[in-house]
Amino acid sequence: MVDGVTGKAEGGVLVLAATPIGRPDDAPPRLAVELAAADVIAAEDTRRLNRLCSDLDITLSGRVVSYFEGNEHARTPALLEALEAGQRVVLVTDAGMPSVSDPGYRIVAAAVAADIRVTSVPGPSAVLTALAVSGLPVDRFCFEGFLPRKAGERARRLTELADERRTMVFFEAPHRTEAALAAMAQVWGEGRAGAVCRELTKTHEEVRRGGLGALAAWAADGVRGEVTIVVSGAPHAPAVATDADSLRAAVAEREDQGMSRKEAIVEVARLAGIPKREVYQAVHVS
Repeated sequence: MVDGVTGKAEGGVLVLAATPIGRPDDAPPRLAVELAAADVIAAEDTRRLNRLCSDLDITLSGRVVSYFEGNEHARTPALLEALEAGQRVVLVTDAGMPSVSDPGYRIVAAAVAADIRVTSVPGPSAVLTALAVSGLPVDRFCFEGFLPRKAGERARRLTELADERRTMVFFEAPHRTEAALAAMAQVWGEGRAGAVCRELTKTHEEVRRGGLGALAAWAADGVRGEVTIVVSGAPHAPAVATDADSLRAAVAEREDQGMSRKEAIVEVARLAGIPKREVYQAVHVS
């Protein structure tokens, strides 16, 4: 138990502290208190931590260590030792909440397994900020993180999400934004509604809304800064009857719309909820 943030602890405490995604003055007030009181501060980038502390006039008294993707596995045991020794460890990443597509999961899992208290300083989140300003439905959503970098793996991931009804939120690197949007448009349709949220809360914040095809064309000129993509969920497609005549008609309709026969068979099978071979047989066997 802990007697307040600066009180003595009977056991160690791991604090996941959210940091601003743009403006330093968006930092939650408790962030300064936690950083000043920490025995150990584990930072994704110690230089960014120092800049943030300077902006917020925070004086650190605890030990600062780097904790990023490249050393997360090696550094976790030492942080766990500090926690088991009763120390207060504060984890911060470059922006937003630790462990959300950032370092943190390993130490959280280790602390939970060791029955060590884990708490957080709630604060800014690019996921929720982008969702809120996107103009897309927010009643149900899912966070999908970063898409695979390789085109084939990316296409497979997007195909897996083809039936997802919830609004989807993705992180993406600026130099891969065009490719990601183009792949989404190819798999989900150019008209599917989306929003590209760039540099959220920063000076050059921009939210570009439209169909995926139009967004991909816009991104072809180059995108700069931190990018979060929000895409509407799949529409409720009408069921496809499974008799041979209906299957043939559904495939023919999609071929008339420009799909290849193979693509049409795959989609009709998915909508009908039957194996592809049954649609193939309906189309090719008289």
